[in-house]
Amino acid sequence: MSEAAHHITGGQAGKPAPGRRPVILQVLPSLVTGGAERGAVDVAIALSQAGAVPLVASAGGPMVRELERHGVRHVTLPLKAKNPVAMLRNARKLEALIRDEGVDIVHARSRAPAWSAWLAARRASVPFMTTFHAPYNFKGELKRRYNSVMALGERVIAISEFIRDHILANYAVDPGRIRLIHRGIDLGHFSPERVGRERLVTLSRSWRIPDDRHVIMLPGRLTRWKGQAVLIEALALLERRDFYCLLVGADQGRTGYRKELEELAAARGLRDLVHLADHCDDMAAAYLLSDVVVSASSDPEAFGRVIVEAQAMGRPVIVTNHGAVRETVLAGETGWVVPPGDPQALAEALSLALSMTPEERAAVAERAIAFVGERFSRERMCAETLGVYAELLDERRAAAPRFA
Repeated sequence: MSEAAHHITGGQAGKPAPGRRPVILQVLPSLVTGGAERGAVDVAIALSQAGAVPLVASAGGPMVRELERHGVRHVTLPLKAKNPVAMLRNARKLEALIRDEGVDIVHARSRAPAWSAWLAARRASVPFMTTFHAPYNFKGELKRRYNSVMALGERVIAISEFIRDHILANYAVDPGRIRLIHRGIDLGHFSPERVGRERLVTLSRSWRIPDDRHVIMLPGRLTRWKGQAVLIEALALLERRDFYCLLVGADQGRTGYRKELEELAAARGLRDLVHLADHCDDMAAAYLLSDVVVSASSDPEAFGRVIVEAQAMGRPVIVTNHGAVRETVLAGETGWVVPPGDPQALAEALSLALSMTPEERAAVAERAIAFVGERFSRERMCAETLGVYAELLDERRAAAPRFA
């Protein structure tokens, strides 16, 4: 049991605290996929292992099964709703849940359910905290106020320095309430030693990767801001043609953008060199098949999980110079940083990446794996989050009335 886990329960290592165990409720729209969802599941499991009682409320989704396998209770509520009337109904349901289950802390991870959770926590007089998972951009005051619920927590977790700076620049938050906790990944899953040859062969065949090509991969759903078109333009500028580019991610109904990318690749003479691979269920093997992994996002990434995963698999990366990349990549050591929307700069970085010697690639892999292992493990993220819960529990205990 980690120090934070020991502290949250008040018990001895490996044992829950005597008497009542703390109850922590996490609230989010659904449990389908994504960083907020992954973090909620990981933290809930860590709470259970620490001897606390985790609850997760959402509209449900495939990840509920993972919670249930670990004995974590999920409460299904229509928390995806953004209609004010529905949000008020959710607030009443959450308040009842808080009172019935003796919830000690409410932790919100998204805006619409956060408004319901904030109101419910106030009514039930329990601490409310948030995790700021994205910049939540706004153009007007109304949208800024809608976003501001994520800054109302007694503690506000920022998933990167970039997000922490965004919060401080746009919302009236006491810096002392913000806790910087980078997202974490499962280093047991994203480990080169854990990927067997049969997984590589299966995936390579399904994507029809030629044996004599360097593999360039851009993981991310097919949406314009992820920069797939910029990568195709950069590929057209390369003098070499010994590569195979994989755009790995579902179009989520954006069939028009998919067709646009296919037509762009054909127009640049890259029809047979660019493959749109849709969603992949074995990203660890996908990274290991790649020679370089690219993030060409035109908008800042709040964290950039795929780039951290790729480095954990020992792969060099190329990222655009904004958002959290200054925190998640060692420029010139584990990858290259290029301006967003600049095909020429991206092409130059690709040329360098594909020209590395085996010795240079091995050195990059060693640095990347060590870097991610030190800073971005799931265990570290969970321990630090449990530490924030412990802070709030300690404050609540200290504020409780004492009788002679």
